[in-house]
Amino acid sequence: MVGFIAVFQAILFATHFLLFETWTHYSGGREFHSSLWSQLAVTILSVSFLGASLLAFRYTNLVVRVVYRIAAVWLGMVSFLAFAAALSWIVLAMTSLAGIHVEFHRIAEVLFGLATLASLFGLINAGWTRVHKVAVRLENLPESWRGRTAALVSDLHLGHFRNGRFLKSIVSKIMAAKPDVIFVAGDLYDGTAINAYKAAEPLRNLRAELGTYFVAGNHEQFRDDSEYLQAVAAANVRVLRNEKVLVDGLQIVGVPYNHATHDGHFRSVLQQMEVDRGNASILLTHAPDRPHIAEKAGISLQLSGHTHLGQFYPWTWMAKRMYRQFVFGLSRIGKLQVYTSSGAGTWGPPMRLGSNPEIVLLEFI
Repeated sequence: MVGFIAVFQAILFATHFLLFETWTHYSGGREFHSSLWSQLAVTILSVSFLGASLLAFRYTNLVVRVVYRIAAVWLGMVSFLAFAAALSWIVLAMTSLAGIHVEFHRIAEVLFGLATLASLFGLINAGWTRVHKVAVRLENLPESWRGRTAALVSDLHLGHFRNGRFLKSIVSKIMAAKPDVIFVAGDLYDGTAINAYKAAEPLRNLRAELGTYFVAGNHEQFRDDSEYLQAVAAANVRVLRNEKVLVDGLQIVGVPYNHATHDGHFRSVLQQMEVDRGNASILLTHAPDRPHIAEKAGISLQLSGHTHLGQFYPWTWMAKRMYRQFVFGLSRIGKLQVYTSSGAGTWGPPMRLGSNPEIVLLEFI
């Protein structure tokens, strides 16, 4: 963890240095460049998100929430602005090599303006949750399940940016779809300091004939996850911890994140649950990391989240490189189908560009 924090902070320092140099070159601000105050401001901005995050894991007062929200928005803007800054220098180099004179500040104005607009759109888009309908055909599906619908939601990340009010709106949208069963695929919480019971209270309004099921994600398991799981269970949601339940003839299997991170252990957990290969089954697990293990275990459909589809550029590209076909939507490996949701909330910057927040409505045909 210490190594990750060091690398993350080093990247933020380098990014802010790039912005600092580009801005001073753009504005011709030599005095600004040499000013102790300007250098101090850049240093504070570069450590703002990491510092706010460390505070957010311990405290939940108004000041910490405000600081965290500002730092999270700034982190997202920095991603877009850094891309604009790098592109400004690239365009300047290319035009210079081509013998074309273009004023650097004109290039920077256009690209920085576009980056700001992209940030604003990303903020708006992240708050617009879509309901995505998908038809799924499973072999050996009990006849009673044909025509039924399942709601899948993941990655709400309740914490210092989104809280119980956000969950209440998600619950309302799910209930408007009138699903027969509901699956919550982890990262309901962000892992920061929060009143877990109060935040989970809206889950009580999730009512489905065949029940509501939850598995823990990595953010619930940064530390001891017992408080989160107890809060979810107290809201009348069935928490699945390495167990299989039979629901009107369909096998529903739940494996929390920390039991699905290594091939051998994940394989052992699934073997212990003795999935009946002759009947359809659904595996609820947070991340689509090891679908080959689920396929060998005879699972019919895996439901996951975790990837956020990268949230916004360029991270969307990186997420696609990492998770390939399983980064988002319905895919297949052998006889196993996998649906990976882009999630309903956000982590860090509350922005989405190139991905949309969603609630998934699966129809079994």
